[in-house]
Amino acid sequence: MTAKIIWTKVDEAPALATYTLLPIIDAYAKSAGVTVETRDISLAGRIIANFPDDLSEEQKIPDHLAQLGALARTPEANIVKLPNISASIPQLQAAIEELQSKGYKIPDYPEDPQNDAERALQARFSKALGSAVNPVLREGNSDRRPAAAVKRFAQKNPHRMMRPWPESGSKARVAHMDRGDFFESETSTTLAADTTARIEYLAADGGVQVLKDGIALQAGEVADTAVMHVADLRRFFAEQIEVAYKDEVLLSLHLKATMMKVSDPIMFGHCVAVYYAEALEKHASLLEEIGANVNNGLADILGKLDKLPADKRAEVEADIARVYESRPALAMVDSRKGITNLHVPNNVIVDASMPNVVRDGGRMWNNDNELQDVIAMVPDRCYATMYAEILEDAKRNGQFDPATMGSVSNVGLMAQKAEEYGSHDKTFEAPGTGTIRVVDAEGTTLLEQAVDAGDIFRMCQVKDLPIRDWVKLAVTRARASGTPALFWLDAERGHDAELIKKVETYLGDHDTSGLDIRILRPVEAMRFSLERIRRGESTISVTGNVLRDYLTDLFPILELGTSARMLSIVPLLNGGGLFETGAGGSAPKHVQQFLQEGHLRWDSLGEYCALAPSLEQAARAGNNPAAAVLAEALDDAIGTYLENARSPSRKVNEIDNRGSTFYIALYWAQALAAQDKDAGLRDRFTSVAQQLAENEATICAELLAAQGKPVDIGGYYLPDAELTAAQMRPSATFNRVLAGL
Repeated sequence: MTAKIIWTKVDEAPALATYTLLPIIDAYAKSAGVTVETRDISLAGRIIANFPDDLSEEQKIPDHLAQLGALARTPEANIVKLPNISASIPQLQAAIEELQSKGYKIPDYPEDPQNDAERALQARFSKALGSAVNPVLREGNSDRRPAAAVKRFAQKNPHRMMRPWPESGSKARVAHMDRGDFFESETSTTLAADTTARIEYLAADGGVQVLKDGIALQAGEVADTAVMHVADLRRFFAEQIEVAYKDEVLLSLHLKATMMKVSDPIMFGHCVAVYYAEALEKHASLLEEIGANVNNGLADILGKLDKLPADKRAEVEADIARVYESRPALAMVDSRKGITNLHVPNNVIVDASMPNVVRDGGRMWNNDNELQDVIAMVPDRCYATMYAEILEDAKRNGQFDPATMGSVSNVGLMAQKAEEYGSHDKTFEAPGTGTIRVVDAEGTTLLEQAVDAGDIFRMCQVKDLPIRDWVKLAVTRARASGTPALFWLDAERGHDAELIKKVETYLGDHDTSGLDIRILRPVEAMRFSLERIRRGESTISVTGNVLRDYLTDLFPILELGTSARMLSIVPLLNGGGLFETGAGGSAPKHVQQFLQEGHLRWDSLGEYCALAPSLEQAARAGNNPAAAVLAEALDDAIGTYLENARSPSRKVNEIDNRGSTFYIALYWAQALAAQDKDAGLRDRFTSVAQQLAENEATICAELLAAQGKPVDIGGYYLPDAELTAAQMRPSATFNRVLAGL
């Protein structure tokens, strides 16, 4: 029986790397009766699929994301999911502009819709915004950990990015709200029976406005509401601005405006508004007239100034520049270009940025391109406290040592849009003072929140089946690894209190004898895990969806130097498998270097690691022992790859992604030629291994010759396939050997 692996077409650096890697996978997999197909879930692909109205037949593509969502609910699913863009509005607009320039008749995004047609258009575009992909594909919970070979290599060859915490003391700290945040306001309930619900706003004068209708709720499901009070949020920002200025430290804001695509851009915008208040309030009517939107950052404001006469633009620019004289310095994204933490909402993403604060000794980059102590603002206490704890631990005990530190793997509750990551379509800015409530089909109010105008209301859900599966997976991993498993849950938080009841009940369904399974508040779980890490011991974090995201960047970046090297397996609820390949937070910088220098430093180790269990899944599903041999040989190849230090260099004219992938192909072929479980594969790959080894110097020379000059691939969001393939497969010798398969 032929098994099928679906390889996702995505964006930026991993998309470029696929041009090199996929022909190898295709050729090797076919040898074991496994076919590999692609599906386009890139940002450009999602836009094209959702706006076929005025496209030619050649331009149209099916809605591959919807197709994969349906496949993920079947036992046949075997999907390798690479990092894709979780688009912010500026990224969406840039992608639309590029598509339009290529002749795609895609409408403009209506940033401020004025009528029903524009509101409908905005709703259609929302299918491409933010984390449009992950909630659709993640029909299972997450098992994320460093592969054994990767961890061994990391301890033997520790990365060199860790900077010492200053022994003289650090002013760095995490600042969070102490009132008015989501944590304080969250209320939660477990549904007794199936029902449908609506979210409605009840104004002070008794008027009712339905914000969303037809929300399906299941018996046993946990539903929450919470509100971020913007008056408290703005007060918090103002206080931290004052403290940072007084203490002469950098100020930074850490949100996730890509994944939390409704709430976090609004919170980001309030910070921009408070920091630049003097200039923005002075020119408020003018900025409103030109459509400047603080939620899109300072870059949007500066970009829209081009609509003004030169003298007026210069006046506004001067007033904005003058703000810095009485404000603390902002952490920089790119000091050479003057791009600050408040420039664009998707430039600083909390799960990738906070590990770097720890790694860099409590510091971020200032305008002089030097590291400086920073106040990291993480407004909501649901997650801020655990970041505060790791900073305080580092102050007390010094920097972590990648050569000796243990691991924190993760079992994450993410199936079926669990928790906040499924809240986008149920997040609203309050129209005025009143109440926003969730009302069931019988007219009974299930949950409600008092709001003032502009407050951010959200409703979250997590179904019972994913919770049961999550507990089962936690017990399974604890048993298999022999390490403690900690549920990061806080009884003081409404949602967590409901989950604790379920966890305590469902743990009774399993044999937990001899296992160390605990329920701890996030700050306590962090403290417990850090104590073990410093002793070289490992721990399993069992968390909800957002903490899953945060922790599986935090610890791998400290341990391995990158989260892209993590093994991420999602056993799907209906028996299939989703295999994720790590994080893509650094992907834009890698593309920038590639276009300038012809050097792609993206490390595809995450893809290699994900492919091995995908092949194992193909072996099980198709009763295909040859696929199992292929997987085992790939594991061996990954070990050889790491031992021989074949990872891409950061420097041009040294080994890059293409060279690294050549070596995976070489070591994989050698492992297949050396094994004795499948004579057919051994005979087939003996010749391949010999040809690749004999031509190693020639192939490496051909790959290096492609570097050192600017590259044209015909686009960023929709690169030209022929141009990109030519750049990513520049070795005629290597291509000829693969063609022979």
